[in-house]
Amino acid sequence: MKIVVYRRVSTAKQGQSGLGLDAQASAISEYVHRVNAQVIATFTEVESGKVNARPELAKALHLAKVTGATLCIAKLDRLSRNAAFLLALRDSGARFVCCDMPDANDLTIGVMALVAQQEREAIARRTREALAACRARGTKLGNPNGAEALRRAAKGNGASVAAARAAADQRAADLRPVLEDIRAAGIATLAGIAEQLNARGMLTPRAGRWHASSVANLLRRLEVTA
Repeated sequence: MKIVVYRRVSTAKQGQSGLGLDAQASAISEYVHRVNAQVIATFTEVESGKVNARPELAKALHLAKVTGATLCIAKLDRLSRNAAFLLALRDSGARFVCCDMPDANDLTIGVMALVAQQEREAIARRTREALAACRARGTKLGNPNGAEALRRAAKGNGASVAAARAAADQRAADLRPVLEDIRAAGIATLAGIAEQLNARGMLTPRAGRWHASSVANLLRRLEVTA
């Protein structure tokens, strides 16, 4: 059995660091070993699951078709959480297998595609509801003066340091419901939480992207202010 491997991560940072890719590689390697398959090529995409234009996926599918190989992915949602995209792929005639459900048939893929899209929509809805709840409680989301507070803090001004700390505490409080929602979904690792925060468009107090280290800082701050 010949296999063309396709892996996808959502952000350039993940692509550079290997976060997400390592887990996919491990699942695919285990499957390849179990079925005694031959990997003829590996394609890696750095693209959001919301985007249907996938040049690396197109290359992988083309190679699979011309060589008679099977496209292999770690999990169904690595292709997309868009049901129309997955169903179109299923109906394209291309053979592909998901390591998390290698015995799935066309009906199973169709059902899982709809479930994956429903989960994507649920994540977005829960995030909106969590933010709406914050606003209803009178919580001001964001901190437009945070950057200036940090600049003053860098000069050693005691009052400014306190202001920056208060702003960071407020930002952590704003993110508490979002963090609780992520944990309720079963995501507990620092890297996994960072990925979810980035996927939901949440910014760090310095308006940057989340990493495992910044999530750790957030958790420590929430413990102190709880």
